[in-house]
Amino acid sequence: MPQVLDIEQAVLLLEIEPPFGKRDIQLARRRLAKVWHPDIAPPGRQLEHERHLKAINEAADQLEQLAEESRGGRVTRNAVKVSAAAARKRRAEEGRRAYEEEQRAKDQAKHDPFGSRVPDHSVVHRYARCLSYPEWGVGSVNGIYFTGGGDDIQQWARVSFHLGVRTVPAGSLQFVDFSKPDPGAERVQRFMTAAKHALAEGDFKLAARRLVYARDADPRNTAVLRLMTLAFWQAGDFSAAARAVRDWIREEPDRPAPYRYAARIYEDMGSLSQAVDAATQEVDRHPSDASAWERLGRLRMRAFDRAGAREALERAREQGASEQGLLDLALVANLMDDVGAEVTACEQATAIAPESPDAWARYAHALARTDRVSDCLAACEKALELAPDPEVRDLLERMRAAAPRELTEAA
Repeated sequence: MPQVLDIEQAVLLLEIEPPFGKRDIQLARRRLAKVWHPDIAPPGRQLEHERHLKAINEAADQLEQLAEESRGGRVTRNAVKVSAAAARKRRAEEGRRAYEEEQRAKDQAKHDPFGSRVPDHSVVHRYARCLSYPEWGVGSVNGIYFTGGGDDIQQWARVSFHLGVRTVPAGSLQFVDFSKPDPGAERVQRFMTAAKHALAEGDFKLAARRLVYARDADPRNTAVLRLMTLAFWQAGDFSAAARAVRDWIREEPDRPAPYRYAARIYEDMGSLSQAVDAATQEVDRHPSDASAWERLGRLRMRAFDRAGAREALERAREQGASEQGLLDLALVANLMDDVGAEVTACEQATAIAPESPDAWARYAHALARTDRVSDCLAACEKALELAPDPEVRDLLERMRAAAPRELTEAA
């Protein structure tokens, strides 16, 4: 393999500009020798000067040889540019190979600690799956190993999968008999268990991939469809989550749960019309669920259907609405210029959440639109007692300034 000269670094070290010839290199060598000779180095810096001067001489020798081999005895700017590019490519290739070798060593140390060790136990069944990672497929068992001692002995299996050698607990293996077909129920259970492990670790994308295998084994399994909807939704793949929830709805059209998931997924997608339709289907199947009515009211309010939103939120109040549901009802009433309904909803919110500063602040602002000045002042003071709020403080000052003054009895 021909040597690739890194001329660029040598040119920078000699502080010369191309094009240059052998005479230019010699002059640069002499000039730098007067600067970096060890005899003129400060005390304690002779070694640094000596090493730097040695590097200068090596670079000068390299460039002189190149100049002698060049046409006309001169090294052109283009020759420096081409050689520097080749040298950079060579260094990048060497770095890549070193990195890959380092990663292979780390991978072997992590997944194949028994690679140079003779197995402690012979293998009767050669092919097996890892129940914890079924997506690895079927692997070939190379040997069984034991670690520990006494009552703490652990059994390991060294298995070659398509992605490489993996050392796994022997108890996590399921040996495969290719003479018998693999039942679909076993595949579903295998991938469902692995998906639940991934969900517990917070890896929703991996859980979704595993659940796709389970769905392929049994497309009508509602437990798989439910978990797959959740996994895709939490992973941020809303399109895949919407497809999964539609499959779930087809299998369980009378249950409210798939419509609840569908409403939330469509809302995150920004498809309000589909979210409203799904929330409507949910309340049709579970009309006593206050949270479902609140969700429908909130979605209708976002779709600028104020009358429909108020109707849904009123139904939620009948079923026992939450604080947020009552505050949403108050907002709809405010948008429809119904001050009385707004005050009533805010008052009910303070009744079910007496320690909520938001409820008291909303109640104070609602009362400010009425002639109940004393009640408004009391609500402002209660809200500020629970949490500081500049808007409520400004409202309190304005209401105090607008309140009628009372004459005090003379002493």
